[in-house]
Amino acid sequence: MCWNATADLVAGTVIVTVGAVCVARARSLRELPLAALPLLLGVHQIVEAAVWDAGGGGGPATLAWAVIALPLLPLWVPLGVLLVTPPGARARLAVPAAVGCATAAALSYRLATGPVTAHIRGRTIGYVLDLPYAPLLIGGYLLATVGALLLATDRLLRRLGAVVAAGAVLCVALWRTEFVSTWCAFAALASLILLARTRRAARLPDGT
Repeated sequence: MCWNATADLVAGTVIVTVGAVCVARARSLRELPLAALPLLLGVHQIVEAAVWDAGGGGGPATLAWAVIALPLLPLWVPLGVLLVTPPGARARLAVPAAVGCATAAALSYRLATGPVTAHIRGRTIGYVLDLPYAPLLIGGYLLATVGALLLATDRLLRRLGAVVAAGAVLCVALWRTEFVSTWCAFAALASLILLARTRRAARLPDGT
């Protein structure tokens, strides 16, 4: 999330460009989901620009934003990390991957059965969705996304996990004060870390 439609659009365009480079550098099908993560993050920012332009509400842009943010990311991230992890070290990622699947299923059900609405609050947007057992779902979400990255064998992915964790704490703090949304900056930084990883992988014989 950024602080207005223009910032979201510009950030999204830059992140999508980084994502395209990451995908072009992917050396195997196993690398593609993680390499394409910046593309997903960039599209997410561009979709939110449409939410700003629509003045919030519960239209198609809001639903698209929620689909990416809620069920898709906790499924995408741990499975992407799992695919690039050496076979002997994949057991440690079984729990984040399983929790991600369960969390994505629960969030998908809530999106399919209840409305999601966006409310512009100063330089932030609040998204409202009825979530029973919200603390449990939030915990599962964080375990699937941040947890999977922190448990990765790849040093850059662990660094990405630390960045995402710090970014989540700071962004939530700023969002609660309705001061400014800053997640787009952390999404851009995360994309640059993934770009550095694909650049390194391209130089290695086995792509690891």
